[in-house]
Amino acid sequence: MAGLLRRSLVLRRRPDGEPQPEDFDIVESEVPDPGLGEVVTRTIWLSIDPYMRGRLSDRASYATPVQIGEVMTGESIGEVVASADPGFAAGDVVVGSRGWQTHSLSKAAALTRLDRDAAPLQANLGVLGMPGTTAYSGMKDIGNVKAGETVVISAASGAVGSVAGQLAKRAGARVVGIAGGPEKCIWVQEALRFDDCVDHRVPHLQQALADACPNGIDVYFENVGGEVQAAAFALLNPFARVVMCGMVAQYNESRFPPGPNLGFVVGKRVRIEGLIVSDKPERVAEWRALASPWVRDGSLHYRETVVDGLENAPTALQMVLSGGNFGKMLVRVGPDRG
Repeated sequence: MAGLLRRSLVLRRRPDGEPQPEDFDIVESEVPDPGLGEVVTRTIWLSIDPYMRGRLSDRASYATPVQIGEVMTGESIGEVVASADPGFAAGDVVVGSRGWQTHSLSKAAALTRLDRDAAPLQANLGVLGMPGTTAYSGMKDIGNVKAGETVVISAASGAVGSVAGQLAKRAGARVVGIAGGPEKCIWVQEALRFDDCVDHRVPHLQQALADACPNGIDVYFENVGGEVQAAAFALLNPFARVVMCGMVAQYNESRFPPGPNLGFVVGKRVRIEGLIVSDKPERVAEWRALASPWVRDGSLHYRETVVDGLENAPTALQMVLSGGNFGKMLVRVGPDRG
């Protein structure tokens, strides 16, 4: 597209520990014309998620890492500025375009048109998007929560944990959150209506969690790992289910710490299962249909942390990995309407 430039953040070097802004370069290039079945979008919102740390490491994983010199990956919401596909027209707003960049060239088949009036646009990257779908799939496919059970959610104020806990409450469970700091714990209890919330920064975490879960834990939704995981595992009941969604506490480690002794899993018949939301793509439409009315009527609560400017995406990722965000982490790249 002659004369239309885009700014992109590309991987300059692989981080050693916590990602730094210096690990990325900002480059400019001309936006290409869309080929048949392709769409060019102008980025409005960029999603920042913990999984991105794994994409920066060159080690075996369920997804291919970002290569040196390649645009950093990430889901975004954008406005169509050019289309070579009959399903999209200039001015449409879509979710699904990829990359830390001001403009994206995407396959039309990878995009979903959004209704501007159905919900705030950025909600489609958070509560109605991948994080919300992850919480829904984890609870539906692994957690199988029953009324009266005790459910513990780590990173309870986060984009995934906050939704997972609210789903458990709707199922009639007693829900205990684990979060970092008094402000987050208060929000988890007052806004999300969890029955209790434990600050993982307290000196005796395992005892504090035991006090909050006098009947043990039937379902544990894991987002953190480390000491938080150890405290929860010690309280698992027979036939408990553990949804292994994330381990953000160790994402910046070059070597994973030694794992816990899992001998109790056999005796207690505990089910521990990893969760990758893309394994069940059908859950995306299911969740949006289920949750959209709850977002509209205000009964499904969520929080967002917004950073302005594409150049600040690396700082936003640092915040996610260190717990510096509150709820869903977003970068506002451009105005809603160009």
